[in-house]
Amino acid sequence: MPVFSASERRFLAATANLGYCNPFLPDRIEWERAALGKEYVEGEPVWSVSVADPDADLPNIIRIYEKLGALIESLHGRLSAASHLNGEELAAYEDSVHSLLYQKYYQSFREAEGHWLFYKQFLADWNRYLVLPGKRFQTELRPAHVFACFRQIQRAFHFIFYNIIGSSMPAARLRASIWQSVFTHDMRRYRRTLYQKMSDFPTLITGPSGTGKELVARAIAGSRYVPFDADKLEFAERPGETFFAINVAALSPALIESELFGHRRGSFTGAIGDRKGWFETCPPQGTVFLDELGEMEVLLQVKLLRAIETRRFSAVGDTALRDFRGKLIAATNRDLRAEIGRGHFREDLYYRLCADLIRTPSLQEQIEASPAVLRELTLFMVRRVAGDEAASCVDEVHQWIATKLPDNYPWPGNYRELEQCVRNVIIRGSYQPVTGSGEGGFWEDFRAGRLKAEEVLAYYSALVYRHCGSYEEAARRMGVDRRTVKAWVEKGAANGRE
Repeated sequence: MPVFSASERRFLAATANLGYCNPFLPDRIEWERAALGKEYVEGEPVWSVSVADPDADLPNIIRIYEKLGALIESLHGRLSAASHLNGEELAAYEDSVHSLLYQKYYQSFREAEGHWLFYKQFLADWNRYLVLPGKRFQTELRPAHVFACFRQIQRAFHFIFYNIIGSSMPAARLRASIWQSVFTHDMRRYRRTLYQKMSDFPTLITGPSGTGKELVARAIAGSRYVPFDADKLEFAERPGETFFAINVAALSPALIESELFGHRRGSFTGAIGDRKGWFETCPPQGTVFLDELGEMEVLLQVKLLRAIETRRFSAVGDTALRDFRGKLIAATNRDLRAEIGRGHFREDLYYRLCADLIRTPSLQEQIEASPAVLRELTLFMVRRVAGDEAASCVDEVHQWIATKLPDNYPWPGNYRELEQCVRNVIIRGSYQPVTGSGEGGFWEDFRAGRLKAEEVLAYYSALVYRHCGSYEEAARRMGVDRRTVKAWVEKGAANGRE
């Protein structure tokens, strides 16, 4: 005879699916509605900083876990007394206990600051609810592992929710994509086995320049699984502190190779001692981030591909093999498929990277999907830039944007440009876009033939520099010396043509 009633089964199934779903996808809303029925309170379709605070009183979540707590207490007694239980009932009960324990200790994880003594209380609750005489749960999960998973979930939510800003659907899809990159689409399977394998899956982030690709990489790196030692009451390490970033466009191929793989003394001019590269330094829970991967020379791509495939590499000037134990994340603003066609990027490397692909949306995409997001992002940046003066600055900045820039201004520099605009308006009371939109702007003067040659050079130098992020790469693309590029950029800034 079943221990659970039909309504209890439905409620437990909904809460279990809620606990394991991607919190940034619409599925979350559907499972909340399924759990509460007529008690469900309608809310915003997109969960973002501007429309919801997960640490505030969310009525649906509060009500669900109030009901779940009462039901678990009732089920615990019935299960203990039952002579026979089927696997489906045990699995539903176990999932529900996990959901309840996560909710109970969520605030403790947020406020722990490296002190994990509350694991003892967590373990006591675990043993009370999940160690039942004569009952064997199919998963047989270790409490320390589940504790580590709970900490990872809390940490991942924090990194994604508070760092990927925007209430538009493109921003919501980006948050959901990052969550999936961390936990895959099946969190139960991830918790069982894949948490040990995620280093084997490199991540490729694509998108226009200035759209926060490194921010995405840091969110993934900071959200990685870290084992918990139940005897020492401590986690192995802080994953956010083992993030090794390198901008491929800013360094020569020889320096990139040395930074990644290390070198032996005397292997090239200036190599006065042995040096460990980031692939060797990176611990198992660490991350190596290659920004502007599309700029990497083909010969170096070969060595990178081999390191990804075999998880082994050798330092420059050495034949001994070393192990790469961390995760690789790469980013580019280039169309790598087009670069493959031109012979500038290896097809086999692309296919090795694109299994986990994330695309960052442009600012224009966000604004087109939700015009109000411009003010939301402006407020976020003003708070970061102006601190306590944010309240007095945000209206000034937003008013300037609304009256001085066209309604359909495309923001070619994306979020980086918006932040620059915010800074300029706060400091100087105005902002001159690099594209010169508006009356008297660069393009109007250019088409009318009113510009001097040095103004055109200053504008173009600034444009290339902003796309590249370094004078070295801008100089390479333009075919001039880096000092020449720097001089033109500085001259343009002095003349207001930056």
